[in-house]
Amino acid sequence: MTSHRPSREQFLRLAGDHAVVPVWREILSDLETPLSVYAKLSGRGPSFLLESAEHGERWGRYSFVGLEPFLILRGRDGTVSWDGGVPAAARDATGPLDALDKVTRALTGPAIPGLPPLHSGAVGYIGWDAVREIERIPITGRDDLHIPDVVMLFPRHVVAVDHLLQKLTVVTNVVIGDDPGDQYDQACGMTDGLVARLAAAAPSTLAEPPSTEPVEDAQSNLTPGQYQAMVARAKEHIAAGDVFQVVPSQRFGVPTRASPFDVYRMLRVINPSPYLFLFDLGELHIVGSSPEALVRVQGRRAETWPIAGTRPRGPTLEEDRRLEGELLTSDKERAEHVMLVDLGRNDLGRVCEVGTVSVDELMVVERYSHVMHLVSRVTGTLRADVTPVDVLRAVFPAGTVSGAPKVRAMEIIDELEPTRRGAYAGAIGYVDLSGNVDTCIALRTLVLRDGVAYAQAGAGVVADSDPPAEEAETRSKAMALLTAVRAAERLSG
Repeated sequence: MTSHRPSREQFLRLAGDHAVVPVWREILSDLETPLSVYAKLSGRGPSFLLESAEHGERWGRYSFVGLEPFLILRGRDGTVSWDGGVPAAARDATGPLDALDKVTRALTGPAIPGLPPLHSGAVGYIGWDAVREIERIPITGRDDLHIPDVVMLFPRHVVAVDHLLQKLTVVTNVVIGDDPGDQYDQACGMTDGLVARLAAAAPSTLAEPPSTEPVEDAQSNLTPGQYQAMVARAKEHIAAGDVFQVVPSQRFGVPTRASPFDVYRMLRVINPSPYLFLFDLGELHIVGSSPEALVRVQGRRAETWPIAGTRPRGPTLEEDRRLEGELLTSDKERAEHVMLVDLGRNDLGRVCEVGTVSVDELMVVERYSHVMHLVSRVTGTLRADVTPVDVLRAVFPAGTVSGAPKVRAMEIIDELEPTRRGAYAGAIGYVDLSGNVDTCIALRTLVLRDGVAYAQAGAGVVADSDPPAEEAETRSKAMALLTAVRAAERLSG
């Protein structure tokens, strides 16, 4: 007998207290992968796939597929647009972040023990340029990509893949209306429909592992000389005492025929990371493999993980340990890391109870598939009046991609860079309807639009930075992403 949860009676009780209530089924998933689930269910409108490779070496417990949003929030230049039924409380929003705050407060959902951590909520990206809703930063760069500053999907359906227990949790989110009993019956039917689609055979796309041949035809929005001049100008600001560090970036693009799904497949193999994501947003696709969390909120506890300081992995255990020692004893790396830890403490201090912000881990070496980083953990207890979006406002954008002090560094970035950053260096993740947050920084992120794949990368400029070396660093970071695009083209034929 098919078992839907909650029971009809439990659902009706929850519907009396909440605006959105989930209905779900659990099924065995030992023959499914997140990719096969996404391939079977996507293609009927905007969707997403989220995965995690912990330290780039083993897969996290959950992957998530989201489908058929009942509401979409888009924001651009301070204006807000919606697809779907907008709660009355959000209709007077003054900007996309204000809209996200109001809509997630209006669409409350129950916290149900045993459900996966993401089963409902707002999932998407907050681009760099959304910072102008938080700080008075000028807009001088060209808007040449014409993409929204913010896109948030509220999925009607979420399928959570539990890699530990080998099961799928197939969820239908119900926006409570006038007849919850009828809605419950419909949700059970929709959930069964998803399960039937999952029973179909997955498309066969066998391929050899991707090669990582260099990308020769990428075009930047800057010449090497122009980027080096940006670095020199940033150093002048540092010498003048305006900032300690600033992170100028450049964007590369390559024409491509590859499907975004195949690009994601290749990227997750070439560069597995803690935050892997694929968003089909209709007018554009966002594909990424970010190593760095922005902020996480669980209950009233907030956490952020500053990352600064990097070395490659050694080919032998002995060389790996030597590089670790070099990283831990580098005065330059340690100074930059401490600066970002202080930024993290200050950011959380704006929204946490006095005396609760602490550095729980300081400069721990974490190893990933290709590199090792210095990582710290800063935590705090949120004040009672703070909302999840307040936390995002407090930490956005990350000091890793701006510099310090943040506001002045952002002003200098706006002065130096010729085009808007778009999704790059913003936030990607979710705000659920129980008040929890999990977001990463939009690093190692590709934007695919109108037959072009764009990869953007920056370098942290300090007083003794070498302009040619910083230009080469940004180029190397971007090319590592674009190799996944070329590998996907071979896969797509």
